[in-house]
Amino acid sequence: MLASQFRPLRRAVKIPVWGDLGLRAGFAFALLFMVIMIHWYDRAGLIDNVDGHISFLDVVYFTMISVTTTGFGDIAPVSDRARLIEAVIVTPVRIAVLFIFVGAAYDFVIKRSWEKWRMARIQEQLTDHVVVLGYGVSGSQSVGELVERGIDPRRIVVIDPSEERLAEAEKLGVNVMAADATRDETLKAVRIAQAQSVLVSAGRDDTSILIVLTVRHLAPDVPISVVVRADDNELLARQAGANNVINPVRFTGLLLAGSVKGEHIADYLADLASVGGRVQLVERVVSAEECGCPITDLKSGGQGLRIYRNGRAIGFWEDECQNLQQGDVVVEIVPTMARDNA
Repeated sequence: MLASQFRPLRRAVKIPVWGDLGLRAGFAFALLFMVIMIHWYDRAGLIDNVDGHISFLDVVYFTMISVTTTGFGDIAPVSDRARLIEAVIVTPVRIAVLFIFVGAAYDFVIKRSWEKWRMARIQEQLTDHVVVLGYGVSGSQSVGELVERGIDPRRIVVIDPSEERLAEAEKLGVNVMAADATRDETLKAVRIAQAQSVLVSAGRDDTSILIVLTVRHLAPDVPISVVVRADDNELLARQAGANNVINPVRFTGLLLAGSVKGEHIADYLADLASVGGRVQLVERVVSAEECGCPITDLKSGGQGLRIYRNGRAIGFWEDECQNLQQGDVVVEIVPTMARDNA
């Protein structure tokens, strides 16, 4: 699939691979140096069966063959203190060094190879998934809401350059990637063309619009929703290819203005927007048995608000809503409990 441009779906380690390996090797050599110094200090307790003289090179040699359990027998501990040192100090160091190098072999060969293979399998199977580009305030809220709405976290992919943000996203069980969402290879790695929908919230309008352009270039038919904060950029976002443009500043203003006419309006709008409220807004295609019926007689038991027919929004008070047709998309309000039971 992406043999030449493999991108892992997990956040990168904070310490580079060679840095981690260097720390392990440094700790192992520090232990060896400590044992060498101990042997040199207690060299009187050692005997060289070849020439009878213990030099510093002999001490280094004896330390290495002792720690590696080779033991040729040409140099050996003869005093009680030297044997105690071998039993109490050298043996634990020998075990520690063994675990360091065995652990390094596991982490850098077995574990990483397995993780790369597992992530490649996940990428190959990605389809009909939700891609969230940007995990700031809006992105994190949307992912949490998606999970609350029953979407399998394994079908959600979050892309963000921040390791700290991805660590929080990973706690929800979603797939994560530390990468630049404006790059083609990043979006190809998460099979953007096979996604169910794409949510864009990069934190900056210019970056978000660039991401929308990139996504639309790679996935002409995938629905894109984007967050922009400046009114002037709403049109640009739509021209870039976004299907839905959300302006949190404008929406906040609408809530504030609505609260002037009644203290419960803002509360009800927030209730509609969240799956945790008593009611939910639901968008769906009209069923076959609903064709020919008015919008007030939906089989779901919900309260129909409007339909979309041939790209045109039609309110529940208009005549066209009295005769639902095949292919109409209805937006309705349903009680949360009824929606969950359904």
